[in-house]
Amino acid sequence: MVLLLEEIYKIKKPQYSQHFNLRVQRGLSWLKKSIELDQELEFKFISLWISFNSIHAHEGAANPEQHCLHQFLEQLCQKDVDQKLSHIVWEKYSQPILSLLDSPYTDQGFWDYRHHKISLQSCQEALAQQKHQLQQALQERNLSKILFAIFKRLSTLHQQMLQGGTTCHSALNRKQLQDGCRVLAALMPVFIHILLENSAALDSGKPFYPAVQMS
Repeated sequence: MVLLLEEIYKIKKPQYSQHFNLRVQRGLSWLKKSIELDQELEFKFISLWISFNSIHAHEGAANPEQHCLHQFLEQLCQKDVDQKLSHIVWEKYSQPILSLLDSPYTDQGFWDYRHHKISLQSCQEALAQQKHQLQQALQERNLSKILFAIFKRLSTLHQQMLQGGTTCHSALNRKQLQDGCRVLAALMPVFIHILLENSAALDSGKPFYPAVQMS
């Protein structure tokens, strides 16, 4: 799939803006790297997360991982004419997705409670509310809401790793890491393909850290 995406990108590259090309180039490079890291889940997950950030984070966002994320996912869903995202979420990867969404260890509120930032009651109320919202989204088959919930959970896992909150090769978070890698590895090629086919509508402007050549 990555080789096909690279070929599409090379053929259509002259049609795209400079900023769009940089996003796709970066996204593809990290997606390609992640394929080599099947035996190193921590680094595979990080590579996949960088690939995702490459294609959607843009200059001017206060928080590059969350700003306009729901809107970006909604746009992808609207442009997914072949319903590949629906197939991933509702059928092929429904089990790891439900596992991620059901786990308290990928919920930031759980960790806020553990860090004494919120009370147990607040944590439990928030988890109950989230569970209700997720059940409603699942019943309505609201694809963009489910994707948004998935990426909020993945963001928690990412922050946990990058802030030194895990041990490399630890068994404690292995299940969440495995599920996260499986889901991201399935979604990213489809995300990039949708971008390549809808550049005019999905070109989100200047990316973070544009390429600069030093003289």
